[in-house]
Amino acid sequence: MFTYLGLSHYHGDHAANANAFAASTWIVQEPERTAMFSDPPIRMATLSMYDKLKDSKTIVLRNIDEYDVFGDGTVVIKASYGHTPGHQVLMLNLATTGRLALVGDLYHYPEERTARTIVPSFEYNREQSIATRNMIEDYVKKVNARMWIEHDAALHAKMKRSPAFYE
Repeated sequence: MFTYLGLSHYHGDHAANANAFAASTWIVQEPERTAMFSDPPIRMATLSMYDKLKDSKTIVLRNIDEYDVFGDGTVVIKASYGHTPGHQVLMLNLATTGRLALVGDLYHYPEERTARTIVPSFEYNREQSIATRNMIEDYVKKVNARMWIEHDAALHAKMKRSPAFYE
């Protein structure tokens, strides 16, 4: 069993197995949770992938830019609204690997990092996405983290595969 579940956002390619973790404590931004269970459903939502989370034990982050999960800086959730109403980024500080930023769909491809004002047409809020990209880029630079973009095929080709792991 996993103690905590955090999703970057509700889109199916990031939330598809969420119901399997309904016994965990779900950590979610308030606007994301509201959007996920809205009636009618928000665009690009597939409720059946995460509907069991509605009744899960939940930590709802309300107007919190940064949430330190364990209180020691090893796992930090940063609000990164724009792609969806309550998109969030996971910052890790691993003992051997160092600092990593798992950015969900803040970017879809590494090339977008050089043109932060060009965002996909399906963003929930274009202006928020641009502001968030700048804020996260500044933070990543400040803490000297490596950014992992989930849709970056070249990155994924080089990553460790189970049973190997990052520590």
